[in-house]
Formats: sequence, structure tokens, C-alpha cells
Amino acid sequence: MLYKFWQKNKIALLFLSPWFIGVTVLAFIPMVASLYLSFTNYNMLQAPNWIGLQNFETMLNGDGRFFQSLKVTFIYVFLGVPLQLLVAFSLATLLNRGVKGLSFFRAIYYVPSILGPSVAIAVLWRQLFGMDGIFNDFIGIFGVEPQSWIADPSTSLYTLVILLVWQFGSPMVIFLAGLKQIPSDLYEAAAIDGAGPAYMLFKITLPLITPIIFFNLVMQIIGAFQAFTPAYIIGGGTGGTLDSTLFYTLYLYIKAFTEFQMGYASAMAWFLLLIIATFTGLLFLTARKWVHYQD
Repeated sequence: MLYKFWQKNKIALLFLSPWFIGVTVLAFIPMVASLYLSFTNYNMLQAPNWIGLQNFETMLNGDGRFFQSLKVTFIYVFLGVPLQLLVAFSLATLLNRGVKGLSFFRAIYYVPSILGPSVAIAVLWRQLFGMDGIFNDFIGIFGVEPQSWIADPSTSLYTLVILLVWQFGSPMVIFLAGLKQIPSDLYEAAAIDGAGPAYMLFKITLPLITPIIFFNLVMQIIGAFQAFTPAYIIGGGTGGTLDSTLFYTLYLYIKAFTEFQMGYASAMAWFLLLIIATFTGLLFLTARKWVHYQD
């Protein structure tokens, strides 16, 4: 059976072999190794010592910083992603009205999505909201006292949320593509019947692009849960003042490469996978109630 399959598909399999090798070596084997290490005490200097579920028990019962990282990450995801998608949809709607130079604006607005996760932008963001940053210069015009928005634990996380919202380019382009697929006849018929802009938005536009909203929502939530670079740079690699910017991925990094608790970090990685899978699964389960596909 396998020989016949090989003879029939050997050319295709040969072309696919680099992909199979890459997935096996760079993804599958490391995932299996990580799963094994999550049940061990491993510091990268000595052989792994099997401890069963102890890493997970410590994580859920005795690690306060773990719960702080969850809290910070949840706030970041569930505040930043809706705001990001709202900004992206609003700009896509404006650009869909026949703006001159659409290609130029589309490219310009997409740039933040390319640069946003980079170290350079994170450093720039830290300077922007620092004590001597441009943001303080701007609000000083209105008589507001300057402060280090990055160092203040009550505001530092929200500067990262703003950075996430600023990276609206990718979902905006996808929204724009979806808006252009809506037949103009629907809007013309609604206008003849006396429908206003609000009615068209909630009864025509939003229902017809719910698949696009669903796609953007899933992708941006997954990406936000895995955010690392901004928190590492802006928080100085330690989680900031009072762990106010201690993202889950940053705490995982600290455990793995600062404290050399690789087994614990592996357990955290699999717990993060479970979190992302749970929220993604919930989105797919609820999609049938609000996502509408055309026949």
C-alpha cells in the first residue's frame, strides 16, 4: 500500500519533503520535547528530573506572578483587540468611500502592522511616553503635569494597549477587501426605501462582513496572547513597576532564560496553548449565532 502510494505521488512528495522536514525538525520534535519537559524539573545544566504534575500545581496554587501575568495579558487582549478592530473597521469604511490615492493610504496605514512588533518601535514608544517624551510636551499645552507614563503602574499597561491599537493596518486591509465585496445594489435599494446610514451599517454592512470580523477577531486574539517584544522592551525585561507590564510570554521567558526553570516554562507554554485553544474554540462555537455566510 505504501509502495503504491509512493510510486503514484513520489514527485509531489519530493517537492514537499523540505516542508515535511522543516515541520518535523522545527515544530513537531520541539513540541514533543516541550511536552515532556513540562513534567520535569530541568535547568538546562542537569538532566531533566521527572516530577509529574508538580509544575502545573505550583503554577496554579503557589505562583502569584503567574496570576499577575494572566491578569495583565487578559486586560491587554480584551481591551486592545476590540479597540484595534474598531479603529481598523472605521478607517476601512472611510477608505471604501472612493478616496483618491487609495493605494497610497492603504500602504501607509499598513506600515504600523509591519513595524509595530519590532524592537525599534518599542524603544520609540518608551521614549514617546517617557518623562521627556513628546506626549508630555503635547499634554503640557493643556496644563497637564508631565509624568512617566511607562513607569507609572496605573498607566503603563495602557500605553501598550495603545501600541496594539496603533497596529491596525493588517485587519484594516482585510476589512477593506471585505467591504468592496458588498454589492452596491443593496445600498441603492436601501436608500430608495429611505434607509439612513445607521440602518445600512447595522442591517447591511455588518451582517455581510461578519466572516471578516470573525477572521480578524480570531487572528488578532491569538497574536495578542503571544505578544512579547513591546512588554520586554518597555518593561525593561522584568515586567515593569509592580509587574504592571508582566505579560504571560514575558514571565515565561523570565522563567526559562533568567531563572533557568525550563521545565516550569514548558508547562507555562502548554498552559498558554490551552488558553488560546479555549478562546478560539469558544469563538468557533458561538460563530454560528452571529457569523452569516452567503449561499
